Amino acid sequence: MVAQGRLGLAVAGGTGAVLVLATGCSGGGDGKGELASDQTATVTITPGNGAKAVKPDGPIEVKASDGTLKNVTVQGKGATVTGRLSADRKVWRSDRTLTPGTSYTVTAQAESGGKPATTTATFTTLKPAKTLSVTDITPGFKGEKVGVGMPIMLRFNRPVTDKAAVERALRVTPEKPVEGAWRWIGSDQVIYRTKTYWQPHQQVRFKADLAGVNAGGGVYGAKDREATISIGASQITTGDIGKHHMTVRRDGEKLRKVPFSAGNGQTREFTTTSGVHLLMGKENPVTMVSPGRKPGDPGYYKTVVNYGVRFSASGEYTHAMASTVGVQGSANVSHGCLNLSPANAKWYYDIAQRGDVIKLTGSDRQVEHDNGWGFWQLSFDKWKKGSALS
Repeated sequence: MVAQGRLGLAVAGGTGAVLVLATGCSGGGDGKGELASDQTATVTITPGNGAKAVKPDGPIEVKASDGTLKNVTVQGKGATVTGRLSADRKVWRSDRTLTPGTSYTVTAQAESGGKPATTTATFTTLKPAKTLSVTDITPGFKGEKVGVGMPIMLRFNRPVTDKAAVERALRVTPEKPVEGAWRWIGSDQVIYRTKTYWQPHQQVRFKADLAGVNAGGGVYGAKDREATISIGASQITTGDIGKHHMTVRRDGEKLRKVPFSAGNGQTREFTTTSGVHLLMGKENPVTMVSPGRKPGDPGYYKTVVNYGVRFSASGEYTHAMASTVGVQGSANVSHGCLNLSPANAKWYYDIAQRGDVIKLTGSDRQVEHDNGWGFWQLSFDKWKKGSALS
């Protein structure tokens, strides 16, 4: 049924299209009239009005015939949907995916011969049996400042089949640009690392435009996620295991030279690793237990220490150890950690940020790139090979 308005606007209901008709005549004083040419604009919205189970990764398209589009908006409770208008203003297409199981209303405003018209279409997207969600973003502590070596680590609620599609939806935008890349370290975890360290004292915005992304196997992204990461001061520690000292610098300025006692090297596990490490977290106190040994076994130990700052998954920390102060700076007697005096351990603990760099040299055991956050042990070219888009 067509309703005729006093401006000559004809709207066809339930079709997802609007037809604009403008006719008129004008006459001079001589009584001769001239019929003006008809002007017609048709707007078509796809998906059409009333459509159901629309695939979330399909586009919204709005087309105008014999007229031009003035404005297109998309409203829904899911992800915010924007789009791009063609140069001739006749076609508008959405530029992102849609949230599954959501109702959207598209409103299009067109014009032909100076006559405006508006049409709408409402449709509902598919509600899939399985969805993909981000279950963890690291770093993610509110108010936390992290070091210049900090990666961005994501974990998903299920394995990802189409890693490339998911990776394309991930965006990292630092205030101070630097090249970076994602690397998959499993079917449900992906990590972003920069080519060089972050510039200090800035905000980095992370956004996953995940809603509606086809992750493969009938799985669609459930919703978008975002986070703002604060990069703090550049705190870089360099240490020589053979010389038993480490130097801590903040934004290039030397703060303190700290004597330590590292691993005694009698076994591989008692050898402190060389290489580029990142500080992973702080614990006070922390209980140290010999790996792979039980009470009564040779070499078994269980010790509670204070001011522990972890720098590998294999159990390496800086921590207080008053009993070795006499040899700190001159001999390595520990089980692999860096023993510090109580005063130095507390000082380091207090200033430490997750993601701070600690680069150690002087032992014959290199930290593995997958030992904790040893990601900087890989060259950037090798790192990029773990990307689904490489």
